[in-house]
Amino acid sequence: MDRWPTPRDLAEVELSELLKFWLGLGYPRRARNLHRVAQQITKLHGGVVPSELDQLLVLPGIGPYTARAVMVFAFESRTGVVDTNVGRLLARWSGHSLPAKNAQEIADNLVPQGRSWEWNQGLFDLAATVCTKRNPKCDSCPVKSWCAWQGMGEDPADGSAGVSKKQRPFEGSDRQARGRLLAALALGPIEISEAAAVMGLANQPRRSVRIVEDLRNEGLITSKGDGLLLGDLVE
Repeated sequence: MDRWPTPRDLAEVELSELLKFWLGLGYPRRARNLHRVAQQITKLHGGVVPSELDQLLVLPGIGPYTARAVMVFAFESRTGVVDTNVGRLLARWSGHSLPAKNAQEIADNLVPQGRSWEWNQGLFDLAATVCTKRNPKCDSCPVKSWCAWQGMGEDPADGSAGVSKKQRPFEGSDRQARGRLLAALALGPIEISEAAAVMGLANQPRRSVRIVEDLRNEGLITSKGDGLLLGDLVE
């Protein structure tokens, strides 16, 4: 916020600058999407973040959760924000697994008039401190009477809309290899022939080539001669 306080400020810098700043924050495609969002908001909306669902959903990387989060926390629109924690709450309250459409409808209908910001923050806090993924505090839950599950039997949140699944280990993953390459490129260009070693994949040339191609297709790195550069613009 200090460095790029407006969408227009961010849109005017090169992606490589943002990617260097983003190192250590995970998922660099989010930085790329943020950069593209800033460019589109500047071009299509005069630099002002839109407040309507249909306008937000067409922006790069913006899905139903993020769009509604912007609507609620920036504009206080009356809508429900269904992230993985709220999805868990709604399934447990309902007593059964919920398709995405049903979960959103329930979330929207629960929001009190004029209190969308408070309500959604309250649900986030309830899920984080009481209705946790493991060992939920059902006996002390302030809204236990609303809940059809109440900690008895199989958890209806398993497989329900919005509820995240266990992520694969980071060690040895493509995510780790990608992160190593991007961190190296933040210091300067490297030769394509060095990419495998930088990623710790010297003995896996095919995997190395695939990861480089994926990063290139995603616009996170680019080629110049026999070298690789950070970002989607050749400096």
